[in-house]
Amino acid sequence: MSEIEETAKATQEVAKTTNKALEVGEKFGRFIAKYIGGTLEQGFGIWEDKLKYIRWENQYKLMTKANNLLKERGLLDNIKPLPLKVAIPLFEKASLEDDDYLQNLWTNLLVNSVTPNMEIDLNKTYINILEQLSPLEAQTLMVIYSIDDESYRTSIETFGLPEYITYHSNNTESKDIKEPNDSIKLVLENLLRLGCISLATLTIGGGQSYGLIHQTLLGKKLTNSLK
Repeated sequence: MSEIEETAKATQEVAKTTNKALEVGEKFGRFIAKYIGGTLEQGFGIWEDKLKYIRWENQYKLMTKANNLLKERGLLDNIKPLPLKVAIPLFEKASLEDDDYLQNLWTNLLVNSVTPNMEIDLNKTYINILEQLSPLEAQTLMVIYSIDDESYRTSIETFGLPEYITYHSNNTESKDIKEPNDSIKLVLENLLRLGCISLATLTIGGGQSYGLIHQTLLGKKLTNSLK
């Protein structure tokens, strides 16, 4: 295939993608227009303008918070650049977040990753995990790693989450271990799925409970990059 033919084919593919995007946008514009009792142009305009504004607002917040933190550290003109393969998804995901608590974590992840004297190995795993956390899940995760366990074997009691955690005493019988409420159990379920915690074994037979958990290496590395 000649260079001209390859260019023509690529142009056709771009045109197909663009047309598909326009088609979807038009349908959603009609959808919004139906609910506001207006025209297609009004519906599409409201959707497009709102998205642009939200994205711009989040980008501005990220930029401001990051610059302020870099200034505090005296690093405005002395940062290590990020590889594009992680920089692009980080900026993309961070600009979609409008919760203040999570925005701060995205800012910390960004600034810590470009701070020369910090050994933060930013990778897509951290970005993908943070993207999948709700504010409550993120808060719970940070509380779990507010105590340091280098062995990752010390059992942690979860009854006080998301406010606090305590080390588990080996003298406590399994029947006396309190479990958190259902909302925290769901939080722990997601953190378990993401590899940020593991469940502790309660009995010789292998019984497990959300009342006791362990830290993991992944969870520790991630939270260190978010602090």
